[in-house]
Amino acid sequence: MKLRLWPRSLVGQLVFAVAVMLFLAQAINFVLLSRGIRQQTLAHGGGMAVARVIDAIERDRRGEFRGPPRDEMARERAQKLQISATPPSLPPGAVHLPELSSYIGGLLNDTNVHAESIDAWALPPRSRQRLQRAAFPDRAVVVVAKVDGRYFAVRSRIAATGNRLSGFLIWQTLTLYLLLLIPIMVIAWRAARPLRDLTRAARANPASRDAVPLEEEGPSDVRDLIAAFNAFRARIATMLSDKDRMLGAVGHDLRTPLASLRVRVEGVEDDKLREKMIASIDEMTAMLTDILALARSGSGTEAQERVPIRELIGELAADYQERGKDVAVGAIADVHALVRPMLLKRALRNLADNALAYGMRARLSVTAAAGRMQIIVSDDGPGLTKEQIRVLVEPFARGEQSRNRATGGAGLGLSIAREIAEGEGGALTLANRAGGGLDAVIELPVQA
Repeated sequence: MKLRLWPRSLVGQLVFAVAVMLFLAQAINFVLLSRGIRQQTLAHGGGMAVARVIDAIERDRRGEFRGPPRDEMARERAQKLQISATPPSLPPGAVHLPELSSYIGGLLNDTNVHAESIDAWALPPRSRQRLQRAAFPDRAVVVVAKVDGRYFAVRSRIAATGNRLSGFLIWQTLTLYLLLLIPIMVIAWRAARPLRDLTRAARANPASRDAVPLEEEGPSDVRDLIAAFNAFRARIATMLSDKDRMLGAVGHDLRTPLASLRVRVEGVEDDKLREKMIASIDEMTAMLTDILALARSGSGTEAQERVPIRELIGELAADYQERGKDVAVGAIADVHALVRPMLLKRALRNLADNALAYGMRARLSVTAAAGRMQIIVSDDGPGLTKEQIRVLVEPFARGEQSRNRATGGAGLGLSIAREIAEGEGGALTLANRAGGGLDAVIELPVQA
């Protein structure tokens, strides 16, 4: 399963983008604050240490620490300072601080105190060990400077601000997320909801008679888009109505002369010639009916109904069986669909007629899963190639050249079935069946 980080929806993309930008901004803020606090900490702790080192050096040069302490103040200062000819010993766990060492070295150079070496050490937490009887508290820092061959070890402190900074930034980030993401989510949802309604309306059948204009809501850009869509769909509906009226007139005008011609042909004395002429007229009438059915598919006035598919399939198969056709019923799932039953029957009849013409018999079955049903019309014919499957669903495409040269209509049966299936919110697919034969499948949503 492929992990998808970038969301598809408008709301998800806006929230994700803002969240990532806020995170990056807070990360940069954290780095800058950490650097500033580190510099401030170095300045505070290093400045105190430098002052004590310079004071110790000056007092040592004046000889104040060469004898025993003369009073309590001198004793207290002596406990924070060690002067020796050898490096002082440090407690186990002391951590070297090279950055603080370099900072203190720079300060000493600025005061014209030239140290041969400078080292800074952080004592371990809760350490109660002594450096030549000098107790160092928690988070204490020992700075050892070698000047004129003598080691001056002084104690200083560096405030531990890392946890406090992290807590502050966490609360700041959460506050920013609440203040920014919630309004953005509300605004994005307000824009995305009418867009979702617009998407569903655009996917619906444009020839539907009961389509109502979408409510214009959301931001001004979205409202303008919905208004343009409503106007566009109204123009489509007007054009389809004009087309229906035109086709009705064409059908009436053509059927009338065909019927008149049929009557006149009945008076032809030559039986063979009369039969050929009648067959040609019947073929023209059937072709005209198919063309009108294809042009009007999905735009009829029949209302959608909640239809039990098992009963519809049973009635269809019974009609064929009464006429002696080899049409049988297989496993039928007990499901319902919201469809126009007459149109769906017409689509299934076209598929069954093809199965009988090219595959010798037809088998009807229905399966259902995940809110979708499949009405399957199976035959025992030789099947189709991929190219034939792609071409035969187009109008006037005939398959008898590859299946049976003695049969074949106008090439509109599969096209009509596909248009009806798509008009009912489904799809028509053709697939070769393992072991031989072809399955024509109409997939529709299940109605609860």
